[in-house]
Amino acid sequence: MIAAVKRDAIVCFGEALIDFLALPALPGQPRHFVEFAGGAPANVSAAVARQGGNARFVGMLGVDMFGEFLMSQLRAFDVDTRFAVHTSQARTALAFVSLDEEGERSFSFYRPPAADLLFRVEHYRSECFVDAAVMHVCSNSLTEPEIAQTTVAGMQLAREHGALVSMDLNLRPSLWPEGSDPAPRLWQALAEADVIKLCRSEADFLIRRAGHHDAMLQRLWQGHARLVLITDGGKPIRWHTRDAQGEVPAFRVSAVDTTAAGDAFVAGLLLRLVQRGVSADTFDDWLGDAAAIADALRNAAAAGALAATKHGAFAAMPRREDIEQLLRDQP
Repeated sequence: MIAAVKRDAIVCFGEALIDFLALPALPGQPRHFVEFAGGAPANVSAAVARQGGNARFVGMLGVDMFGEFLMSQLRAFDVDTRFAVHTSQARTALAFVSLDEEGERSFSFYRPPAADLLFRVEHYRSECFVDAAVMHVCSNSLTEPEIAQTTVAGMQLAREHGALVSMDLNLRPSLWPEGSDPAPRLWQALAEADVIKLCRSEADFLIRRAGHHDAMLQRLWQGHARLVLITDGGKPIRWHTRDAQGEVPAFRVSAVDTTAAGDAFVAGLLLRLVQRGVSADTFDDWLGDAAAIADALRNAAAAGALAATKHGAFAAMPRREDIEQLLRDQP
């Protein structure tokens, strides 16, 4: 008898890059930057692994000191990197990050050219998806036609293998070519996702393009979307399904760096789905239970809140026990 494959892998596709975080300068001293591993999908993989989940990163890294650093960091977090590939045709992307007094960040990207943009459909390996419960992507791998096509193809491939598909819009306008309109590619990728996470400004962007809030949701429902989440800093998280909606409160923490808070949130949500045995086949049934949605979003919100209390991306990801403690402290 052939044993059934355990579907618990959370596959994160897209960019891994270096965040150079500007730390406060001492009086009379120049500003200095500290190197951290980052990149939204890579951050999600690190956060899943830090919480004890089966995390897998798929993407392309440069054959350079930064690519080596990222690979070493992913492996140090016990992320499965068997399906990541390397290229000497471009360097690993860099992002310089500055923070305001509330920990809100602004980015200066050195990309393109960048290694992560050179991943192509032929680089996917079907065995990557055999045990996949979820595939997660964001819009940073939509900024050029070829990598956008690759991203959408990967989402479709994951669905064909029976995985749920997740997308955090994570819109960074400065990554897109000047004068280009991200909307067509964003809508195309969003149509392939079962779970969609938007921050308030991203929801507003889509609402302006759709005409109004309900029109945005209706357009998303025309695709595969079954759960749409809208986060807004410390305000309640709003959730929408095709049949219901609700809110879940956020957590109170002293934020110092929000760079990876959204990625930790996504990891907490997706891992909760896997832990509860939710699959592509049972997702609709699970969505019918508002208490189950609230439980998953509280777990996600706790993870995101804790990530905002530390500097860096990988380095800020909370452990399972820290999340459980915050859930007890702020029930």
